[in-house]
Amino acid sequence: MWTEKLKKINIILASGSPRRKQFFEDLDVDVKIDVRPVDEVYPEHLKASEISDYLAILKAANFKGNIDKNDVVITSDTVVWHNETSLAKPADNAEAFKMLKTLSDDWHEVITSVCFTSFSSQKVLNSTTHVKFKKLTDSEINYYIETYKPFDKAGGYGIQEWIGLIAIEEIKGSHANVVGLPTHLVHKMLMTMVN
Repeated sequence: MWTEKLKKINIILASGSPRRKQFFEDLDVDVKIDVRPVDEVYPEHLKASEISDYLAILKAANFKGNIDKNDVVITSDTVVWHNETSLAKPADNAEAFKMLKTLSDDWHEVITSVCFTSFSSQKVLNSTTHVKFKKLTDSEINYYIETYKPFDKAGGYGIQEWIGLIAIEEIKGSHANVVGLPTHLVHKMLMTMVN
């Protein structure tokens, strides 16, 4: 059984995201949570998946020199990419409103990168999902921000919340990726690491 194979490695999830932790539980994969603070700053010339790849690798740097032979440290970052701009986590209501207003009635990309760091190697993969929002009214945007306070989410929204139910008209790619983890790719990578 593949779950038995995964017990050969000690998986460390370096993320405070309850959504990512839940994904591993749903995959029947045991993980240890170990979050180490990092200043999420990246070079300005980076674009789209280059940003999320860079930040996923940056988050793994805190573990260098502290990884045992059976450890696999998993770090991740999600970027919402729209009109050649990365929409990070909004600082306040005004910034969240501006982000959602620009996403309204348009397509955007949600890109999640995952970095797997072991004692002897490091691999990064990423997944892109295309998401189409309906035209949002100001009252819908304000209701969502005031009720759900999406300040910990890239692009100022969570697909699993109210706005995902009323705003998303079309998705091309992995739904789980938009929530915060391309689970199909994570499972595939972990299986290659234990075979």
